[in-house]
Amino acid sequence: MAKRVQVVLSEDVYTLGKDGDLVEVAPGYARNFLVPTGKAVPVTAAVLRQVEARRAKEAERQAALKAEAVAFKTALETIGRFTVKKQTGGDDVLFGTVTNADVAEAIEAATKKELDRRDINVPEIHRTGSYKVQVKLHTDVTAEINLEVASH
Repeated sequence: MAKRVQVVLSEDVYTLGKDGDLVEVAPGYARNFLVPTGKAVPVTAAVLRQVEARRAKEAERQAALKAEAVAFKTALETIGRFTVKKQTGGDDVLFGTVTNADVAEAIEAATKKELDRRDINVPEIHRTGSYKVQVKLHTDVTAEINLEVASH
């Protein structure tokens, strides 16, 4: 059985990994496909230093994104309550429901910061009143906001 060789990927390869990953592959795969097509480079001391520098830079960037998310979570909690106005019928029953996009618009109107509606988890809302809504700001940071649904 032939030994495996290590290469550093220069771009994302579906079955192996992402750009910058250090992977072990069969020597023929590296020699005949990955290296000639520019998808990987053989491992040397200089390449390993570049990989470590890239990882450190990415870790620093992720830490900055997390700090920004924590600061925004604090801002959302300081504001306290967001209001969504919907059309209602008798008994304070809504025509339709409150959607993620409605909540994203309410947050954007109050904070001037755009959020992706897919990161907002809204419970089933069919009546006016107060509700708790979860907003995912980062993989590790989730804010819980108070949502007031009112008639307009």
